[in-house]
Amino acid sequence: MTKAKKKRVIKTIAIDADKCNGCRGCEVICSAFHSAPQYGSTNPARSRIRIVRDPLADIYIPVFGGEYTAAECTGRSEYTIDGKKYDACAFCRASCPSRDAFKEPDSDLPLKCDMCVSDPSLKEPMCVQWCLAGALTYIEREEEAEEAETVEELDAGLAALADKHGWQKLVDAVSRISKKQ
Repeated sequence: MTKAKKKRVIKTIAIDADKCNGCRGCEVICSAFHSAPQYGSTNPARSRIRIVRDPLADIYIPVFGGEYTAAECTGRSEYTIDGKKYDACAFCRASCPSRDAFKEPDSDLPLKCDMCVSDPSLKEPMCVQWCLAGALTYIEREEEAEEAETVEELDAGLAALADKHGWQKLVDAVSRISKKQ
């Protein structure tokens, strides 16, 4: 049985690091957009975008939160930009056990860029709208792809809780909650 080909829209944000001036406005608006209540507070630790900074060398590179990974990287490469060495972790999009970037500060749950999905939908993600330097550009393109099974959001959340607390504690908690209802 062959899987059906379906066109899907790929949404991305292109980064022009040469234009980024390190203002961190994208971090502030992202954290405000995702706060509860919306725009009620700002905390860049809750932002789904981070600016890797070296102000003395005038280097600023935006990095977006990506997928959660339960394992740490085995290889640690270094990058040299204008004579300064950077660990590969600085540019990594993953939320992983070895660092606090792209994790909710209160719960340790992973943060991933969701392109500011909202109702009503926005024309562009907030970070792109607020980037006055033009370093961030929103791009939509169509791509033909085979339909794949999608991981439910609940599955990903439960897997993250199980990684942190263990499956048995998770099963015990669900059991206790179901008895109360």
